[in-house]
Amino acid sequence: MTIRVQLPDGSVREVPQGTTAYDVAMSISPRLAAVVVVARIRPLAATSDAISAEADDATSEDAMYGGSEMGERIVDLSAPLTEDVALELLKENDEASLKVVRHSAAHVMATAILELFPETKLGHGPATDAGFFYDVYRETPFSEADLAAIEARMAEVVARDEPFVREEKSRDRGLTDYAAQGEFMKVHFIEKFTKIGDEISLYKNGGFTDFCRGPHVPSTGRVKAFKVTSVAGAYWLGDEKNQQLQRIYGTAFFNAKDLDAHFKRLEEIKARDHRVLGKQLDLFSIQEVAGAGLIFWHPKGGLIRRTMEEWMREECVRRGYDIVYTPHIMRRELWKISGHEGFYGENMYPPMELDDAEYRLKPMNCPGHILIYKSSPRSYRDLPVRYAELGNVYRYERSGTMHGLLRVRGFTQDDAHIFCTPAQIEDEVVACIDFAQNVLNTFGFSEFKVELSTWDPKNREKYAGSDENWELAISSLRNALDRKGIPFKTIPGEAAFYGPKIDVKLVDILGRLWQLSTVQFDFNLPARFDLEYTGEDGEKHQPVMVHRALFGSVERFFGVLIEHYAGAFPLWLAPTQVGIVPISEKHLEYAQKVKAQLEAAGLRVELDARNEKMNAKIREFTLQKVPFVLIMGDKEAASDAVSVRTRGKGDEGSVALDAFVARTRELLASKSAVL
Repeated sequence: MTIRVQLPDGSVREVPQGTTAYDVAMSISPRLAAVVVVARIRPLAATSDAISAEADDATSEDAMYGGSEMGERIVDLSAPLTEDVALELLKENDEASLKVVRHSAAHVMATAILELFPETKLGHGPATDAGFFYDVYRETPFSEADLAAIEARMAEVVARDEPFVREEKSRDRGLTDYAAQGEFMKVHFIEKFTKIGDEISLYKNGGFTDFCRGPHVPSTGRVKAFKVTSVAGAYWLGDEKNQQLQRIYGTAFFNAKDLDAHFKRLEEIKARDHRVLGKQLDLFSIQEVAGAGLIFWHPKGGLIRRTMEEWMREECVRRGYDIVYTPHIMRRELWKISGHEGFYGENMYPPMELDDAEYRLKPMNCPGHILIYKSSPRSYRDLPVRYAELGNVYRYERSGTMHGLLRVRGFTQDDAHIFCTPAQIEDEVVACIDFAQNVLNTFGFSEFKVELSTWDPKNREKYAGSDENWELAISSLRNALDRKGIPFKTIPGEAAFYGPKIDVKLVDILGRLWQLSTVQFDFNLPARFDLEYTGEDGEKHQPVMVHRALFGSVERFFGVLIEHYAGAFPLWLAPTQVGIVPISEKHLEYAQKVKAQLEAAGLRVELDARNEKMNAKIREFTLQKVPFVLIMGDKEAASDAVSVRTRGKGDEGSVALDAFVARTRELLASKSAVL
């Protein structure tokens, strides 16, 4: 029996059923077969209409992410092809190939670990954006010397060039074998991810076998450039009551050049660490006596936060939002009505017993906004109603998951909720996307990627609302993105329990993705709270609701800003915008005059009048990353001028004070990141 294999150039080959992707590569060119890593396959569309529909999907998603999701799979080169497929042979320049290499490197590392420390029990070893890790259980902690030994043994495993061979066995046999070996984590994964009667897949290289879905590179010899980087603690299943595991991290690339570039980039990331810069620049702190994940904003950081929040509030008002404020704690009963008690309870703090009832700290602002909407009758003429709040919320992050400003237990969410008619929903989502783009551009981010998170109908119990509501919600968000002409990737199964969402991920100066802005459709809460408006027909109707947060959280956004700018904020955000250095005491009077004139122009100015050397003062302002340092002596005082040192450029010489004021006013007005 033959099958059809369509290649990327559109040509179709008829081959025997069971032919592998490697066989196809060899038939094209042995040289090609030597460099391909894995294969991407997709069932051939049954009709030209289906092909056209897939092509339409590709225009919205594939331009950014390289591949539609309609039955697409990454498979081993040795996997037999059993049906008509579109086949793409992936080389080392494909992102999917790198992930496969990294997952294969995790297996190489596990092989090395068991050869050196056979008492170790294995968890799982996925690829990550930065490399890979493997969770293992061993009573004795791994030392730095152990990590070096593991890396050296990995080199031996690679040199052996052992083929990765996929095998299958019955689920029952797999459970029996792993239980007999004491591999409790493998038993758990088989029970969780397979069903009774299933066959399970195993991958073998040399004497090592692992329960794994794959795919893998053809052999261990294809894992060429790698490094074991660190070890950290991790609780089994994320529960601090379970066994303490050890998570061994590593990274892998196709060649040593890329590996070296990766570590140079890590050095740059380290230099931009917002936790280090936050301390150096005196922006914020986390106080151990107060608790983990709780942020103390120092005056300079507080000033930047105030600037961010004032901009956001003004922009909200300009776009038709009303600013509201809601309590930090509310009755537990409210969270039961909203569904958070059931769907989100594990991320909330425990109830507090007060005089009249149990209360809980709010993890979200939405129920409070709903109560404001419900406090008076609404007409279709009132809609859309848009409420915005920079509200403090509290979420229980597990011990060990907090990370500076990026993962905290108490944060300020720039939350907004829009109540509108079904006919208005698409326009409102488009306006939210436009607002999100404006936020990113204003704060200096020119690149972003977008994901549309939808539901998984197979896990119906995870989601509230009817199938019809979900289809309406998903189509509304998709149509809004299409109207804006924004490429996006669909992520099935990642929707919130109350509706689908659009996530906007900004790309920082180092190319890192950060999840911040989100726009979410909600048909669930209006129903739970019996929200109404009187329609044009005089009848009662239920509004639909949009959640949106554009900073995401003020804390997280600020942390990203610190790292993006390496603490050298644009003029409009800098806590001190101009530093003034008089050369000697006799120039102090003129320096004070300059300071007053700059402050009158709206600038934040610091005058260093200490009896210190001029160079020491300049150095202090430079270390604090102040955008402009003005030096003044006899010549400047006599000509009403200032000598300008610009951050990143150095000494620019003497300019008229009026000209400098005009320059800074223009920079403030434009919010330019370039001085």
